Amino acid sequence: MNIITTRPADYWQAIIFDFDGVIVESGDIKAQAFADLYRHHGETIAEAAVAYHRANGGMSRYLKFHYFQQNLLNYPPLTQEEEQELDQRFSELVMNAVIACQSVAGAEALLHRMADQIPLFVASGTPENELRAIVERRSLSHYFTGVHGSPRLKEVLIAEILSTHPLAPERVLMIGDALVDYESAHQNGIAFLGRVRPGDDNPFPESVEIVPDLCPLTL
Repeated sequence: MNIITTRPADYWQAIIFDFDGVIVESGDIKAQAFADLYRHHGETIAEAAVAYHRANGGMSRYLKFHYFQQNLLNYPPLTQEEEQELDQRFSELVMNAVIACQSVAGAEALLHRMADQIPLFVASGTPENELRAIVERRSLSHYFTGVHGSPRLKEVLIAEILSTHPLAPERVLMIGDALVDYESAHQNGIAFLGRVRPGDDNPFPESVEIVPDLCPLTL
């Protein structure tokens, strides 16, 4: 039963969006960047990095860098300087591609429809400064009341939105494409809708309503 997508538009007091894979079709861009970043350690390591990235969508890249360092490479923990270098190289690989990539079908129509009615937010695992630059370059900033990213965890970002705006959690919807999005929404007591790209594995429990894109919310 489609409970989320059949709610009347005025039911929701706010919508929180993940960014990659929900507003823009950038999942493959990020996966390729991880492969490129770790390929000099060998193809096996590069493939393992991509597999971990895909299995942990929505997780901050910083947490992935630390995991790869100690669990794939068996190196000592990353220093702050090493983390910053990886972050800079990763950003250079993805920034322009994410700015230029295709939107998820229905995403911009939904933003245009809802922005004048309720506050809209982004809560993403992308570093906040980079995320805001991408949103600005894609001419989407005017749709959002707030654009929030890492290094704060997604559950913290959602909690901050709820604590700084007069919102009833049960009337706030999060749209995400990763298990961490669902878990973060559940921990904060807000509704959740999963986006699963056609052909991809569904990462969510059977009880979670899913859509192939955001077109059903624009009807």
